Amino acid sequence: MKIEHIALWSKDIETLKAFYVHYFNATHNDMYVNTAKGFSSYFLTFDSGARLEIMQMGNIPANANNPYQQHTGLIHIAFSLGSEEQVDDLTKRLQHDGYEVLDGPRRTGDGYYESTVLDPENNRLEITA
Repeated sequence: MKIEHIALWSKDIETLKAFYVHYFNATHNDMYVNTAKGFSSYFLTFDSGARLEIMQMGNIPANANNPYQQHTGLIHIAFSLGSEEQVDDLTKRLQHDGYEVLDGPRRTGDGYYESTVLDPENNRLEITA
């Protein structure tokens, strides 16, 4: 068994798509649109085969979760880059390009080398070696 995909509601799926394509080498399908529901989505596919569905619909309320605090439910998506150097490089690129780095790069107590950053819609991402 494997997780088939994870889905995120988005305020701006074009900006979110561009972020994951640019920084995480995602590929995407053609946008799916359901005009009757005012719904649109993309599936983003990463090198490992993992997929992220980003969806947009006008009547979805903003997320009330604070990205600076922990809470129950989905808290982050982790990407493994393969090396500490790649974690350092991508973290520096994201910070240079104006994305907020919440933590790291650092070695965690359980042995991970990681940083935590926010994507354009304040979803937490862990970037690991």
